[in-house]
Amino acid sequence: MNTYTTTPSELNAPHSSGIVLPRKTSLYAGLFYLLTFISVPTLFLYESIHTQDYLMSNSSDRPVVIGGILEIIVALSGIATAVIFYPLLKKQNQSLAIGLVAARIVEAGTMFVGFSFLLGAVFLHEHNATVSNVPLAQTLVAMYDRIFVLGQGFMPAIDDILIGTLLYQSRLIPRKFALLGIVGAFALLAGYFGIMFGYFDRMDPLSGASALMVATFEFSLGIYLLIKGLRK
Repeated sequence: MNTYTTTPSELNAPHSSGIVLPRKTSLYAGLFYLLTFISVPTLFLYESIHTQDYLMSNSSDRPVVIGGILEIIVALSGIATAVIFYPLLKKQNQSLAIGLVAARIVEAGTMFVGFSFLLGAVFLHEHNATVSNVPLAQTLVAMYDRIFVLGQGFMPAIDDILIGTLLYQSRLIPRKFALLGIVGAFALLAGYFGIMFGYFDRMDPLSGASALMVATFEFSLGIYLLIKGLRK
């Protein structure tokens, strides 16, 4: 009679049903997703630079610089999430996975450019604060506001349509969860076009409401990845 001996490797082998994919992938992706929320305080940190008399005031530029550093961290974290997911998502649809990485890079680029505009205004405030330069400083801040709408309104919607579709198809997370990201992305697009066509501005409650589902999806995704991980 044949006897079967279980080897140590078989005892330690994971079951195929319900197993998560590489745990480090989930942990890193979750961490970087949560890091994309650390720029929220910029709403308050940039308050002084949006005042009409900013250039001629004695206000400190430190909050603006801190806000810019936070935005840089967010930009790099966004790229990191796409790069970490890429090896898994390319198995589902390589074109969409590459598109996600490209979209994150474009989003990050707009954030770097936007902060550069603010640094220009800061430079004028610190070194050339004259009445004649007030229009230039205001223009730089206005340019930041416009590129902010593109980089943190339009591009995140594209990101979430791509990641939501890939996660929905791959079932790496519950499908209802992935649908939240897709639906939220279209709501964010509606808010973006509402701002672009002048129906409301980016500080209007409607603008915030349009971003609510996307923010909920991305924050919850970060928590989910840290706690549950990706499903196989």
